[in-house]
Amino acid sequence: MARKPSSRYSDPRSYDAYNREREGGAKRPNLNYGSLALFGGVFILGVGVGIGFSSTASFSPENVASREVIDRSAPNTELCVQFGASAIVTDMRVFITLNPFNVYVTQPIMQPGCVLRRSNWTILEQKKLIDGQQVNDCRNRMNTFGFTGPLEGQPKIDCIYQNEAAGNLFVNQPGAVGPRPDTDKF
Repeated sequence: MARKPSSRYSDPRSYDAYNREREGGAKRPNLNYGSLALFGGVFILGVGVGIGFSSTASFSPENVASREVIDRSAPNTELCVQFGASAIVTDMRVFITLNPFNVYVTQPIMQPGCVLRRSNWTILEQKKLIDGQQVNDCRNRMNTFGFTGPLEGQPKIDCIYQNEAAGNLFVNQPGAVGPRPDTDKF
């Protein structure tokens, strides 16, 4: 059996340690001014691109990304938030032919709106935007009122029904908060 010579430099790792000791410490990478300028430029470009992407997040009306954007866009914002809820209103028409049976849908029009709680209909009555007959008809059907456009102008006011049959499919997803409390019912 041949025995290995016991030299402290036979292991390549100890040879590197010897060279570091001889050169006066750890090995430093060779970075010249060109490399530093290139890394600095890439860093500044990355920061600029990041700022550009983040500044276009939700400041335009075409990009509705949060409830706050919808609240700010609602007609009569303060009144709507205090006495109801802001909404996105979709107006579209459906045409149905029977022979042959077909369904045609117009392009939807999206606009900001507001849904009032049943207890706050007097606001619309005081401004003479609805009358007692409309209130009775809407109350008898267990509905509420919603509107688009400012109340000071010519708002479009409708008696609307809260449809709970469809449900919110986002609620049952993992990590979702859960079902709404009964206080959210209008």
